[in-house]
Amino acid sequence: MSSESKKEKRKHWINKLRNKYRLVIKDEGTFEEKISFRLSRLNVFVAIGTVAIILIVATTFLIAFTPLREYIPGYTDVALQKRVNDLLRLTDSLETEFKQNSLYIKNIKNIIEGKEIIEDTAKQTVQNINYDNIEYTRSVEDSILRAEYENGTSYNLYYNDNEELSAPTSTLSSSVFFTPLKGIITTEFDLSARHYGIDIVARQNEAVKATLDGTVIFSDWTVETGYVISIQHKNNFISVYKHNSVLLKQEGNIVKAGEPIAIVGESGELTTGPHLHFELWYNGTPVNPKDYIAF
Repeated sequence: MSSESKKEKRKHWINKLRNKYRLVIKDEGTFEEKISFRLSRLNVFVAIGTVAIILIVATTFLIAFTPLREYIPGYTDVALQKRVNDLLRLTDSLETEFKQNSLYIKNIKNIIEGKEIIEDTAKQTVQNINYDNIEYTRSVEDSILRAEYENGTSYNLYYNDNEELSAPTSTLSSSVFFTPLKGIITTEFDLSARHYGIDIVARQNEAVKATLDGTVIFSDWTVETGYVISIQHKNNFISVYKHNSVLLKQEGNIVKAGEPIAIVGESGELTTGPHLHFELWYNGTPVNPKDYIAF
């Protein structure tokens, strides 16, 4: 095929696109002409392309800038995570306020009944902090370092300024002890009988509490005294709790004074009923707990 014939064919195709056609709409009954359009093939292609582009742009705008995108699978509300965090903080604040109000009402009831007032050890002041600009970032190295530190310090005991565990910095009388269990003392402290503590009888399922802040150094079962838990305290004090039914803490746990650590029971061979055998040791020597704690 020669170049002239190709040019003529291309020119014929272009002229064919530009040829005008008339679209007439008539009444079916009277054949009266209602509407007529004068179009070319090129006009039809341009009109269809323009409508398609407008539809694509409108659909993109609806998906990107309107809430309709939330109904499309795979899309979510970008503000959802922020609302969840705000609700979590609000829930935490409401829980704290509820606990404070419950404690307040309970203390009023205790005052009326002549019982001991329960002290709240939690911090009462909550600062107004803006958390919106805080970025929660934690690297892999930071997580590994935290895990190593927690594993390395979980079994640490308390030492004094001279880094000597056996040399206390204060006397035993200067410490404020928490009553481990409220009940009736059935057996007193007696060194001559090798009874190095006191036996306390209380109601079933009563919680046994730590007498001082410290670190759990023993939490396990023994044949004679059943479930036993021992706590190392500051200034080389050790408290021992025997014949429990359940242990709530494990070795290495750090506990606070008054924190539940076990449930009273009658486990072990050397027991005649549900009670707590409580011992208090100072510098490796057992002392009478009644001299320092009001039961």
